[in-house]
Amino acid sequence: MSLQKLDIGESRYGIYVEDTLPSCPECSSEFTYEMGALMVCPECAHEWAPAEVAVEEDGVIKDAVGNILADGDTVTVIKTLKVKGSPTGIKSGTKVRNIRLVQGIGDHDIDCKVDGIGPMQLKSSVVKKV
Repeated sequence: MSLQKLDIGESRYGIYVEDTLPSCPECSSEFTYEMGALMVCPECAHEWAPAEVAVEEDGVIKDAVGNILADGDTVTVIKTLKVKGSPTGIKSGTKVRNIRLVQGIGDHDIDCKVDGIGPMQLKSSVVKKV
């Protein structure tokens, strides 16, 4: 995004505005605005971080520390996760072997089989590549 200077009449001060803001990834509306670190769409009320859209456009899935993941990788869970129907859940440090990258439900983009739990989908933000 580039900035351009607009002159205001006889004033010595200029206002800096951005040429273009990204359109909404949900409804493709052009009427978006910034609110802190987030972008907001007033038409569908969708909020997103500009960095999230860049990752999704590339199609590259990264782990919690920024390493690029691929099919067949082994990852470690970095956060204890609660699992429905399991009294223990998945503890931090659990290794998950032979992951598959998929476009799952929501942010769940890793399809895998966890020992002692069974098949499930995980978010890439809670794993670290080994």
